[in-house]
Amino acid sequence: MISFNKLWITMKSKGVSTYTLRERCGIDSKTVRRLRANENVETKTLDKLCSALDCKIEDIVEFVKE
Repeated sequence: MISFNKLWITMKSKGVSTYTLRERCGIDSKTVRRLRANENVETKTLDKLCSALDCKIEDIVEFVKE
């Protein structure tokens, strides 16, 4: 399973809210809901997140064996 738990930790450590993320990345609230539910998102969304947070992909996502 792909988990976005690291995203919320990275956001908190950088002082970035979901509102700021939506404004900075152009990510809509529906996508934020999908991230919270660990559902599928497009790779371009991951690219936007890494750019906005100035981080690596492993700072926002991880694979967790079920």
